[in-house]
Amino acid sequence: MTRFLLPFAVFIALVVLLWVGLSLDPKKVPSPLIDKPAPDFILPQLHNPEQTFSPQDNLGKVWVLNVWASWCVSCRAEHEVITRLASMGLVDVIGLDHKDEPTDARRWLQQFGNPYTLSVIDLDGRAGIDWGVYGVPETFIIGKDGLIKYKHIGPVTFESLQNEIVPTIKSLL
Repeated sequence: MTRFLLPFAVFIALVVLLWVGLSLDPKKVPSPLIDKPAPDFILPQLHNPEQTFSPQDNLGKVWVLNVWASWCVSCRAEHEVITRLASMGLVDVIGLDHKDEPTDARRWLQQFGNPYTLSVIDLDGRAGIDWGVYGVPETFIIGKDGLIKYKHIGPVTFESLQNEIVPTIKSLL
């Protein structure tokens, strides 16, 4: 009897694990950086390479970091949404141009519009790694205290902008 009971119990356990796994939203990957200090970097600005930007420059302000690249198809899909966010004027929207050629990035922003207060160049992707970027696009909300308060994986949609991002920003202002 136990010869059949043990394999059946293992089978049931696997079914339960599969059921739970399939019910999870892959865009809701918990970030270990939530409520931790935003990783620091000092990177050249895309349009003014002689000037740099660091998250420390925005201490005391709520702001958004949007990781994007000109080669990223999903970034093109979310661009209108990021433009809408920027046009609301709630916070600065900083772009982190991830593993991209600066000339391509500038051309892309010229073609599609530049919603960013400024963009920085993360040519080798090290800043992205420090921020826990899985892939582009990703969007972070940073609080006045310099702590990461929210992370959105994948393209921001109008629905997630309205239901998650804007309410989170407003709660931090």
